[in-house]
Amino acid sequence: MTLADRVREAVGAVTDPELRRPIGDLDMLREITVDGEHADVGIALTIVGCPAADRIESDVRRAAASVAGIAEVTVDVGVMTPTERKALTEKLRAGRPARQMPFGPDSLTRVILVSSGKGGVGKSTVTANLAVALAAQGLAVGLVDADVHGFSIPGLLGIPAGTQPTRIDDLMLPPVAHGVKTISIGMFLTGGEAVVAWRGPMLHRAVQQFLTDVYFGDLDVLLIDMPPGTGDIAISIGQILPHAEVLVVTTPQAAASDVAIRSGLVARQTGQRVIGVVENMAAFTLPDGTVVDLFGSGGGAEVAAALSVPTAGADQAAEVPLLASIPLSPALRTGGDSGVPVVLGDPEDAAAQAIQSLADTLAHQGRGLAGRSLPMSLS
Repeated sequence: MTLADRVREAVGAVTDPELRRPIGDLDMLREITVDGEHADVGIALTIVGCPAADRIESDVRRAAASVAGIAEVTVDVGVMTPTERKALTEKLRAGRPARQMPFGPDSLTRVILVSSGKGGVGKSTVTANLAVALAAQGLAVGLVDADVHGFSIPGLLGIPAGTQPTRIDDLMLPPVAHGVKTISIGMFLTGGEAVVAWRGPMLHRAVQQFLTDVYFGDLDVLLIDMPPGTGDIAISIGQILPHAEVLVVTTPQAAASDVAIRSGLVARQTGQRVIGVVENMAAFTLPDGTVVDLFGSGGGAEVAAALSVPTAGADQAAEVPLLASIPLSPALRTGGDSGVPVVLGDPEDAAAQAIQSLADTLAHQGRGLAGRSLPMSLS
């Protein structure tokens, strides 16, 4: 290999922070020349004003300079032509037509809906922390904030206000926070704007666009933070993703657990499988050993037991386990306010450890093969 070839190889391995793929695979490299110890490297960004431009340029410069024999690097930054962008989007879709949902029954991505019967049980906090804990284990994780009217995921993950997905033609690249690719309606609103007048068709269209127009790439797990209750969005996602798995979040309080049971039953009626229950705001222990059960006890076990009983017309008789009991925790609340999830900010906290244990369980649980086409042929 010539010195220029070695520079091209090193630079081509630089990862685009939004697409999470080497820029050499994305056809972002241009002419690379070497004159003595000086390398001149040409790259083409996907769009004008690419938010990752400075990082890509810095990483390219560092990669080129790491090649033995190179002492000085110049990076020439350009932008892809419309034809090149079209070729890139076709490559990213890997032959899938535009606006086709990639998370169907045959997908290798495990889709988990995190639901609750009522609001205020910490469902979004659990979802955000679970996503980050799974990503910390090396899994490729995506997160859709489907709670359109009460979105909170961007704040919980510390995504700055005003952050929007990067658009490459008709594809949207979701912002990445703590290793999690995330999309939320909150990224399209400004100045504390609220989604007020949206009803069934508009909500359905918004959720569908999140699942079709947002490029998540190859994911191991896609978490969807559901709105509380069993309204329009729950019905829409039941139609779009009938094969999804469902994690039901409740508190120990009977008023919450009773409603959570209904949420799980409705999900089951759409064909989705309830894989477990998470009890949030459970009893916590004071430094002197006193146990405080502010919201009572037993709600999570009650929901799990109720959902383990098969219902008329439902093809599910498997036991629904109580997968985690997360204690009340000031650190969990503080992490949500600061945008640094407790599993990262205070991993020794009891709530963080409970969520990490939940992530371990889900990561090793595996996805059922029901409804999937397997790559088998008869010879």
